[in-house]
Amino acid sequence: MSVSRRALFLFMAFVGSCVTVAQISAAEPVETYPNREVHIIVPFSPGSITDILARVLADKLGTSWHQTVIVENRPGMPGTASVARSAADGYTLMVTSNGHTIAALVNKDLTFDPAADFTGVSQVASVPHALIIPTDFPAKTVKEFIDLAKANPGKYNFASAGVASTSYLAGEYFRQTAKIDMVHVPFKGAPEAILSVIRKESQLFFGGINLVAQLHETGKVFAMAVATAKRSRALPDVPTVAESGLPQFAYDAWFGLMAPAHTPAPVVDKISHDVAEVMRMPDVQSKLQAQGIDPVGNTAQEFNAILKTDFERYAKLWAAAARP
Repeated sequence: MSVSRRALFLFMAFVGSCVTVAQISAAEPVETYPNREVHIIVPFSPGSITDILARVLADKLGTSWHQTVIVENRPGMPGTASVARSAADGYTLMVTSNGHTIAALVNKDLTFDPAADFTGVSQVASVPHALIIPTDFPAKTVKEFIDLAKANPGKYNFASAGVASTSYLAGEYFRQTAKIDMVHVPFKGAPEAILSVIRKESQLFFGGINLVAQLHETGKVFAMAVATAKRSRALPDVPTVAESGLPQFAYDAWFGLMAPAHTPAPVVDKISHDVAEVMRMPDVQSKLQAQGIDPVGNTAQEFNAILKTDFERYAKLWAAAARP
């Protein structure tokens, strides 16, 4: 064999070995994942729905993976930013709400891009929201409320747990769909917003069923309607908004697991599959449903489709929003 042919042969053999190594390396993450501890970041306070869901996942996934899964509460945008800056290897994940889709609209100084810097792994759950009002408010149905608000533009307030919260999105979507003039009053969390309704300082609030069902049953607030397309098991006698006066309205507050953008697709798909398994466990379903949380656990492709739709949907909503 001539020197040139031998050199070519050695070069081709080297290239072939590199391709083989690259193929092994590409396959290795999903075959060995996870081989060390995984961190789930929660950009909300302990005790929140996101925190509850993250701890359920950490417990069950840790057992399934035979690895430690740690939940870290890092409230606010800094918590989300820390995930965006993390290595895209599946070892740093985040549980967040659909408020993530308007983060860039609310805060123009973000150090991350909520769309480009993340990929969806799985919608973990949804939480039906109920429209609550003060117990002595003169309107008792959605139609009556809308008629009263139209007759008194700017007189009534709708409370939220803060701009970019699930309650804000529901309240603003209701205001725009009903074509009524209401003042948005943001609070530092759902408990304060609910208290403002109890005190009759606010006339409307969309709260998670897990937070408001007992208050309705004990007469502290009046649950006028639920936001979802179907009635909730937690409040079976309370009609939907669509049933009671606003047929085109339906709102679903989702909570999902996300990873930094460019996390390998096989790793994302493995996590998504394992999350779905957790959400199907009977003990998980009973525990979450008792708190008004509906387990989901869909595929990464399905969740990313929801994300895309909601980024577009809520950009339009924000553009037409009543500013706090």
